[in-house]
Parts: sequence; structure tokens; C-alpha cells
Amino acid sequence: MTCRQLGGACDKEFSAATFEEISEQSKQHSIEMYKLADNAHLEAMKEMQNLCKDPSDYQKWFQQKRAEFNAL
Repeated sequence: MTCRQLGGACDKEFSAATFEEISEQSKQHSIEMYKLADNAHLEAMKEMQNLCKDPSDYQKWFQQKRAEFNAL
């Protein structure tokens, strides 16, 4: 899956055996982009923060991403 598919802002590809592993890779990439003050990623992070304000919306999004991962 790509950063963009996981809610990010670029086409960096991640590969893992489990959704938890790919989520961790995405998280580490986000931390790197935050440290670099990458504007596109910072905007994507704001959108994710807004999504996280409502736990049910976030859970729905998370399950959708897990299903997308499993389909691949």
C-alpha cells in the first residue's frame, strides 16, 4: 500500500505481512515527514487528526483500510 492509500500525501510504497506492520511503517514515515516539516504530509496529518475526533468515524476508516490491505 502507498502512503496516500493509508491517508498520507505521497506514493511511497509500504509492504508487510500484516496490517499492523504496514500501519507501523506508515507511522514511522509520518514521523519522518513531520520532522522534515513536509507541507503535504502536515496537511494529511491535520485531516487524520480531524478524523480521529470522532472515534466511530476513525474506527470505520481504520476497518476500511484493513479490508483494503487484506484484499491486496
